[in-house]
Amino acid sequence: MLPKPLTGKLPLLVTGSSQQSEDWIAANGDGWMTYPRLAGQQSRMIKDFRTRIEQLGKPDKPVMEPLYLDLAAHPDTAPQPIHLGFHTGINPLREYLKSRQQIGVNHIALNLRFNRADPEATLRKLADELLPDFAF
Repeated sequence: MLPKPLTGKLPLLVTGSSQQSEDWIAANGDGWMTYPRLAGQQSRMIKDFRTRIEQLGKPDKPVMEPLYLDLAAHPDTAPQPIHLGFHTGINPLREYLKSRQQIGVNHIALNLRFNRADPEATLRKLADELLPDFAF
């Protein structure tokens, strides 16, 4: 496998529950990719995950979330549900991402599979208008 893992092992990111218990995921996963949920439920699940990690005496681990995105042309288009995501304008998307950051999501994988706009233009718009708000 190239590139070789820097830590000597391939990181294991558990997707969903992978038919494992929450304790197993906290003990054995290097991170957790969980499905999008309502904010309150997602926040509780992330807090529970991090509590389990802390009880095991392990360092914190990242939480990731996939998000299918169909970026609307109008920047204020309200979110409309699609499979595991939504059709929305860039401004509501920004607020969604900020709210996820606040509840402890470390990474969101934007998936443009259902995006109806030109992919290059969409990526350029995300890079120019959205990503600067999340630079560290």
